[in-house]
Amino acid sequence: MASYPPVLSTETRNYILKEAIDWAMSQGLVVRLPLNQQLTDMNDAAVTHAPFALHPTPFPRKEYEKAISLQKRWNTLIHDMSQDKKLIAETMETLSKLDDFMNKLYQIYLFIQKEGPAQSACLGIHRNDYLLHVDKSSAHSRIQQVEINTIASSFGCLSTKTTQLHRYLFTAMGEYAGDQIKMNQLPDNQTMESIAQGLADAWKLYNNPKACIAMIVQPNERNAFDQRWIEYTLFNNHRVLLKRFTLSDIATRAKIHPVTKALTIDGWEIAVSYFRAGYGPEDYPTSKEWDARLMIERSLAIKCPNIDYQLIGSKKVQQVLTESNRLERYVDKNTANNIRETFAGLYPLDDSPAGIAAYKKALANPDDYVLKPQREGGGHNHYGQDIVNELKKMSVKERNAYILMDLIRSPPLKNCMVRAGVITECEVVSELGIYGIYLRNGQKEVSNKIGGHLLRTKAITTKEGGVAAGFAVIDSPLLT
Repeated sequence: MASYPPVLSTETRNYILKEAIDWAMSQGLVVRLPLNQQLTDMNDAAVTHAPFALHPTPFPRKEYEKAISLQKRWNTLIHDMSQDKKLIAETMETLSKLDDFMNKLYQIYLFIQKEGPAQSACLGIHRNDYLLHVDKSSAHSRIQQVEINTIASSFGCLSTKTTQLHRYLFTAMGEYAGDQIKMNQLPDNQTMESIAQGLADAWKLYNNPKACIAMIVQPNERNAFDQRWIEYTLFNNHRVLLKRFTLSDIATRAKIHPVTKALTIDGWEIAVSYFRAGYGPEDYPTSKEWDARLMIERSLAIKCPNIDYQLIGSKKVQQVLTESNRLERYVDKNTANNIRETFAGLYPLDDSPAGIAAYKKALANPDDYVLKPQREGGGHNHYGQDIVNELKKMSVKERNAYILMDLIRSPPLKNCMVRAGVITECEVVSELGIYGIYLRNGQKEVSNKIGGHLLRTKAITTKEGGVAAGFAVIDSPLLT
C-alpha cells in the first residue's frame, strides 16, 4: 500500500475533520463529558464526540475472515466450558482463595449450583479480541487472541456508527480516500442490530409480552450512548422496552416472587437481565450490590451473562485452555487446531514446574511478556520492568492470581486519531474484536450468530487498549 493514510493538505484535512466531528455529533457517535468537566446543573447534557480514527486502519482480509470464521465455534465452546463443573472448580478453587472479587463470584456460582437455577435459558453476547502478531523470523501478520469477553462487551453500537462514518466520508468527501480506499474494503458492520436482535430473541423466549429487559449499568456512565442505541433499536425494530438499573437499584427496589422466581422492579417483570456492569470489584462497593447480583442469578430472568459464563471469561480459564489436549475435550481436532493457531503463549505462575519456569522467564526477559490479573476494563496489566517489580512483591501463592502471556508484537501503521476535537497522527496498532450472539435453552441451541466487529486503535507507545479507559479510539478495518 502507498503512503497511508492518504496525504492531505492541512486545509483539506481540517475541513474533513470538522465534517467528521459534525457527523459524529449529529449521528450519536458520542460520549458524555467526564464529571469534572460538567457543570453541576447540566443533567448530563454535555457530550463530546467519541474518540475515533479519521481513516479506517488497514487490516489483512485473510486474518479478519479467519477471526469471523471461528466465532460461532467459540460461542458453543464458551457454553460447553460453562457446563464443565470440573473445569470451573479446577480454575476457581485456588483463584478464589487469592482474589476476593473472584471468590465472591464463585460463591454465587456454588450457591446457584446447590439451589438449582430457576432459568434454563441463557444468553451470551461475547467478544473475542485479537491483535496482529509478526514473528521475528517472518514478515507475515497473523491474529493472536488477546482475551475472551463474556460480560459487558461494549462499543458495539459506536463501532457500527464508526463504520457508517468512514463510509460517509468515503462517499461524500472526494479528497478523503485518494486512490487508497475502496468501498468493498470497508466490511458491513451490523453489531448494533445483532445485539438488539439477540436480546429480543431472549425476550421472546421468556414468553411474557408485558415483561421488559433490564440493562444493569454503572452509575454516571459516560458510555451511555453506546448502550442507549441498543435500547432504541430494541424499541424501534422489535417494540421491546429496555429499562436501565444499577445494582444498587436492584438491591433496593427489586423483588423475587417466592414461587415463580419472577424478578420485578417498579412493577416491571424482567425477562432478560443484560449486564453492562458487574465485571469488576468497583461495581460492588458494598454488600448490597453483591446481594443484588445473587438476587438476579436466583431469578427467572434470562441472564446475559449468567454467572457461569462470566467465570469462563476469566484469564485463568483462557490460560488453561492453551494446555495440551484441553480444546479437544470440547471440539473436534480440526477445530481445535484452527483455534489453537490464534493462541499466544499463556503460562501459569503457580508452583508447578511450568509456573516456576514462567516466573523465571518473566524476570529474565520482562519485555517479552504481559502480566495479567483477573480483571476486565483496561489499565490492569503490567509490562516490562513493572512485571519484575510486581512479581518480586508476590509470594508463590499470590502469583496464582495472575497469568503470564507472550507479548504480541503488532506491525505498526500510521493513522490519525481524533479525541476531543484534536487530531493526532502517529504510528498505531489495532485490536480486532468479533462479537458472537448465543442463545441456549437447556439442551437446545436457539441461535448461534456472528454479531459484527469492533476495531480499537491506539498509539504504538500505548500498552493498554481500552477506549473507555482513555487509551484507544474506535476505528473500522480497511481490508487489504
